Amino acid sequence: MSGTSFNNLPGHKFSDVNAPGVEVPTAGPASPGRRDFLRYSAAVGGGLLIGITLDACSDKPAELAASGVPTAPSIQQNAWLAIATDGEITFYSGQSEMGQGVYTALPTLLAEELEVPVSSVQVVAGPAGEQFINDLLGTQVTGGSTSVRDAWVKLRTAGAEARLRLVQAAADRWGVPVTQLKAENGTVINADGAQLGYGELAEAAAQLPRPENISLKPNSTFRQIGKPQHRLDSVAKTNGTAEYGIDVRRPEQVYGAIVMCPVLGGTLASVDITAARSVYAVIDIVQLETAVVVVANTWWQASQARELLDITWNTSGHEETDNAQIFAGLKQAAETNMGAAQVARSDGAVDAALDAATERMEAVYTLPLLAHATMEPMNCTAEFEGDELHIYVPTQVQIMAQGAAAAAAGIAPEQVHVHTTFLGGGFGRRLEVDFIPAAVKAAQQVGRPVQLLWDREDDMTHDIYRPPARDLCSAGFDSKGKLTAWKLDLVGPSITARWAPAVVAKMIDPFAIEAAANYPYAVENVQVRYLRHEVGFDVGFWRSVSHATNCFVAESFMDEIAQKVGAKTGEDSYQYRRSLLKQQPLWRNVLELAASKAGWGQPAKGRFQGIALMEGYNTYMAQVAEVSIDADSGHVTVHKITCAADCGQVINPGIVDAQIQGAIIFGLSAALWGEINIEAGVVQESNFDNMRILRINEIPDIDIHIVDSNRDPGGMGEPATALVAPAVCNAIYAATGKRLRSLPLSRHGMS
Repeated sequence: MSGTSFNNLPGHKFSDVNAPGVEVPTAGPASPGRRDFLRYSAAVGGGLLIGITLDACSDKPAELAASGVPTAPSIQQNAWLAIATDGEITFYSGQSEMGQGVYTALPTLLAEELEVPVSSVQVVAGPAGEQFINDLLGTQVTGGSTSVRDAWVKLRTAGAEARLRLVQAAADRWGVPVTQLKAENGTVINADGAQLGYGELAEAAAQLPRPENISLKPNSTFRQIGKPQHRLDSVAKTNGTAEYGIDVRRPEQVYGAIVMCPVLGGTLASVDITAARSVYAVIDIVQLETAVVVVANTWWQASQARELLDITWNTSGHEETDNAQIFAGLKQAAETNMGAAQVARSDGAVDAALDAATERMEAVYTLPLLAHATMEPMNCTAEFEGDELHIYVPTQVQIMAQGAAAAAAGIAPEQVHVHTTFLGGGFGRRLEVDFIPAAVKAAQQVGRPVQLLWDREDDMTHDIYRPPARDLCSAGFDSKGKLTAWKLDLVGPSITARWAPAVVAKMIDPFAIEAAANYPYAVENVQVRYLRHEVGFDVGFWRSVSHATNCFVAESFMDEIAQKVGAKTGEDSYQYRRSLLKQQPLWRNVLELAASKAGWGQPAKGRFQGIALMEGYNTYMAQVAEVSIDADSGHVTVHKITCAADCGQVINPGIVDAQIQGAIIFGLSAALWGEINIEAGVVQESNFDNMRILRINEIPDIDIHIVDSNRDPGGMGEPATALVAPAVCNAIYAATGKRLRSLPLSRHGMS
């Protein structure tokens, strides 16, 4: 069966998406393939199997045939709930678990309406399939902090539908009205106290038509949603039975180590394999267009043998790429081509207001390329079985992974079976599929399962990096010092242009203007523009995407404005922000909460505070950083981050806290040291010795406060990452009077 099962047992809208070289299957029949379905139905031993449809509240019946196979509805299915005759409940997840807790949060939604303890739900990683399409992004993808937001209605509806069928089946057996029955803890109970387990009712329930009216619980009646729940994957991750990609072992498996051109964009010209091939453990050497893979009995043997390869690379036209050239190009584009920029937002007449301003401010901010540096490097295990291919891979994009593997093997996507393991970190890196084809090609040539594993140096030097940026902020003030105009010109390469060219052909890249176009402050004249300028190599999604770059720019510049205005009004940076948010209650609420809990204006002696505010993924968040500066070295120490968040209805408080903590640590590491430097086309950073991350003893106190809210859930995996840098840099300004307009802080001798 496709997928990995775990719980307390051992083991475990992007329409028109088309990454280069990846064949994405077009929409086909609404039902999953019969072969995959039969695997699933056999696994649950018969019983009730419910498809969760895109139109979860449709009044179209989705009757289950006597065989247990659902009739093909006219709309796609997204996920499966199975109730076996033995009472076991299985949830098939189309979302990947990469530490963010979806293997607990999503079953909680289901269990709430199904009236079973979430701890009783078994979770299985589903295959690649249109039934798992994420409605918010238009393909099967775990990203954009969308998992809970996408599932919020559909999974609760699936649980409610199953419960209603089970209750009806019990009513039919007892010959009583459903009004005399209640579902509780995996059973249906009648007025006399008699009980029938869900497993006893599963087969009968499977024959019933879809209920016509499915009502969902009001938030006030939730028993599990919003309450602390133990993570379902904790035991497996604690005892070592959780299977990550690097843990996969197949019969007769061998291992591949890769050599890629050190110059980004280079290709293979020639290779002498004589010395490497003579190593006794080497099984084969696979030559690809841009790489060479050495296959051996163990990965270490393959890695040692690859050092003996004599390779000539074709790097013509790529050796000129370096950071100086990249940022010079961004600067030139900004200075000569902003007339071609796309307008993301335009309120009032910003240019006229700037021309009429009594005083003006301008500031240029620059942001570096960044690597993802996932704890588990890229890897993929490929195994052919006849004319079918199985890939075992930690991926965020199952359908795209399927397409990439199929293209590499020269077979149809339907012949590729994707087995998603746990992900040892994602952060957007595993939205890419560049590491899959080499594994497939190697397995195809060798004729045995091959696990291709990048080492840390491979991973760091051949990442799909976060885009660099060079942004110009402008502000205008009237004779009384009032802010009358705010303008932001964003310049950088586009991620979406590669992923979904049809999208950027019709509209501005939505992933370039986050945390900018939604500027919340009350200013009469506002303009945000984006100029796409490519840098000669692919760039990719990085945790919080352009929220991280644009929030740093917008909130740092707002601090500059606040300091200027405050010199006349006496307001500090918190008070000034607050005064401009009278019509933005959700923004203002988290700002006030963060300031209050941080003891704004009253830091400990020798410490200084900075504040930042953002909305992203339907989550409103503010952070206050408290720092000190070493008088001798000038290094900054971040002592505390206070975070206030309104993320709508919380599913699991523990997961929310963990997400915020992890995101803050991730963002602070990037702010202090994160950058990728390219010289003559070669990435200079290669491991954690020259691209530092926070050590555990360097992590600040993190104080989290969540607003009690009944709004629909917001995303929590990414927002906190974006706020760290501006909050810390604003605190540094408070301490030193030095305004930092570029990152990382190590560039300024402060870390």
